[in-house]
Amino acid sequence: MMKPVIQLAKTGCGIASVAALAGVSYTAAKRVANQMGISVTDNRLWSETAHVRRLLKQYRLRASTGEMPFHSWETLPDRALLAIKWHRVKNHAFWHWVVFVRDADGVYILDSKRSLKRHVRKDFYRMKPRWFIEVH
Repeated sequence: MMKPVIQLAKTGCGIASVAALAGVSYTAAKRVANQMGISVTDNRLWSETAHVRRLLKQYRLRASTGEMPFHSWETLPDRALLAIKWHRVKNHAFWHWVVFVRDADGVYILDSKRSLKRHVRKDFYRMKPRWFIEVH
């Protein structure tokens, strides 16, 4: 089973999601992100995909070229970054990044939100994904 990584900053869900996919700690991923000019103080981490895509590439993880609309849990690829809690503020989109996993241990979500009691989630009915990025 993939291990969840807990975000240590409000806008750190993208960094934590990449860390989980890469199998590294949040601190290690944040250090790499900072070296690349990606900061948790930058709201673009949860309102654009470019920073997360660059960080995935740094860890040699391949991401699909575009964002695919979410249709069903069954049609998702085995690994994906999902945009949940999608909303607009002053015509600007924001979301929370989570990792979707389908492997020998089952189907689950790794959610980095610090305040959760359980970061491995299976309560799919509560999440309303907007779109996803496949990750290899």
